[in-house]
Amino acid sequence: MSAVPIEYYTYENYREWEGDWELIDGIPYAMSPAPMKKHQYLSYTIAFELRRNLNCKECEVLGEVDYKVNSDTVLRPDVILTCNDHGIQHLIKAPEIVFEVISPSSAKRDETLKFQIYEEEGVQFYILVYPDDLKAKIYELKNGKYQKVGDFSKEIFDFGICEVKVDFEKVFERYRKRVDV
Repeated sequence: MSAVPIEYYTYENYREWEGDWELIDGIPYAMSPAPMKKHQYLSYTIAFELRRNLNCKECEVLGEVDYKVNSDTVLRPDVILTCNDHGIQHLIKAPEIVFEVISPSSAKRDETLKFQIYEEEGVQFYILVYPDDLKAKIYELKNGKYQKVGDFSKEIFDFGICEVKVDFEKVFERYRKRVDV
């Protein structure tokens, strides 16, 4: 019995695809249909929180932009802060901060594969946002490895990059009110 060859794709293939995809080590991962309303709201609110505190002309806050890690890995984080990245079509260097809003279909990929890639690429902060739990887990890169800073749901976290802070009370406020009632 012969083995079935595994398909391998590159960024050049990725550019031709329709729909929303990520490419990790040459393997395509279909992204879910448009994110749920709660996912979109949290992404937007996080981006707003980052942007309103940003005090640097060399940095920008972006949502759902392609981050071309190499020729066979392209990720699409929910929200990023990047500094001194002069790419036009996609990110060409690791962002300083990445937020991923977790959905059931992406949880394993975000918590394992992408966690490892962001760590290897030198993303300073990786934040996993859990909409159902109304919390964010913040990881900081220290000595080449992510260390958990903590779980945040009502606190303000200062990233120490361009005076950027996120008030998680504001991020989760809309949905917390619905839970508390």
